[in-house]
Amino acid sequence: MKIASSSFIDPNRNHLYAMAAVALSFFVFAYSSRFGQISILAYYGAWFLLVLVNYRRALGSYGKYLWIFSFALVCFVSAFWSPAFGVSLRTAIQYLTHIVCALIAMRAVSMENLNKGAVLGVGLVLAYSIVFGNYLFDSIDGTFGFVGAFSSKNQLGFFASLGIFFCYTSLVVFRLGRLWLPVIGVVTLLSAYCLYASQSATSVITTVGIVALCLGLQSFMIFSPRHRRMFFAAALVLGIGAVVGGLQFGAMDAILGVFGKDSTLTGRTYLWQQGIAIAQQSPWLGIGYQGFWVPGFADAERLWDDFGIAGKSGFHFHNTYIETTVETGIIGVLTLVSILLTTLIGHLKRLLTYEVTPDSLALFGLASLLLIRSFVEIDILNPYQVGSFLFYFAAGRLAIAPVQATARLRPAATRAAPVGLQARF
Repeated sequence: MKIASSSFIDPNRNHLYAMAAVALSFFVFAYSSRFGQISILAYYGAWFLLVLVNYRRALGSYGKYLWIFSFALVCFVSAFWSPAFGVSLRTAIQYLTHIVCALIAMRAVSMENLNKGAVLGVGLVLAYSIVFGNYLFDSIDGTFGFVGAFSSKNQLGFFASLGIFFCYTSLVVFRLGRLWLPVIGVVTLLSAYCLYASQSATSVITTVGIVALCLGLQSFMIFSPRHRRMFFAAALVLGIGAVVGGLQFGAMDAILGVFGKDSTLTGRTYLWQQGIAIAQQSPWLGIGYQGFWVPGFADAERLWDDFGIAGKSGFHFHNTYIETTVETGIIGVLTLVSILLTTLIGHLKRLLTYEVTPDSLALFGLASLLLIRSFVEIDILNPYQVGSFLFYFAAGRLAIAPVQATARLRPAATRAAPVGLQARF
């Protein structure tokens, strides 16, 4: 029996393959440290198979994506002055090929299938963590907490956040059929439980904030693009005012107090101070990608000892910009920030300019989630991580014309789609 290549590469026909590849990728991102190289090979196989099927469709014109590779190229070049040349070069190559996989996925997977695969993938990840998970001591918080099958409760919380986000977009934005309702319900419950069990303040706050943001933006869809931009500008000004006012009246301390935190973020501010001081030693070029947290390096050993990290792995500055500046300098952090802001603003512009773009609503939500978390985590800096995969997926989608689907975002009373637009794609 001959299988048509379109069943693998065509976003409109490869539903089963796309969902399976995304779900597999999520599982590998979560547990590659447990299952080793075989899981990484499975991840590469899922996406590079599409290159063998139809390399033109899978790769496209990479001239459109050169800006997306800019930070990866900085990481690659920085390996040549890194004190751990082998580690830096190997990881930079892994990061580069990881981006290629994300861009292949971006061309071969529709947003609806990404949501479906993500829901299935998160469900598998969280179910595995519940069955095989345990409690570990958190060197930052100084408490024992449920980390699932991860080494950090923040990673468990991140996957739980993604679970709630993708269940929301699948149900409300893309309005998947009734067959998906039981799956979405189960994954939502798993995500809510893991979010509660992890006690990760970062994940809880960002999840609530992003869902609220997406709901607010979705409510603007009943207006024309011009009025939509006006309401968004007004909401943005009010939001900034509310944040500034809340900080003045101690709202941040009150929120942190709910989670048992204090104004030092249980040691993070000290870690940030140390990172800033270390970054000043080589401010423009940095020490080299992945060249700081290396056994034998004096400052790394000191910080591991300060926080009781006996394993000397899986630790970082808990801030994307400080970590990036330490490793790749000001040049690296400016390059990364430019990609992040281009992605965020690009999808926001589509959302506020075109008639209705459900893809951009979901991708803007993802970019916003990664942006908020970037101040306390490093989700987008490493290869084989779900954050970096979704980050470059979202960036790459800016090279594809926006898909409009009025029927799925507007309320029922205004659901009639204009001529030329399809309710499903």
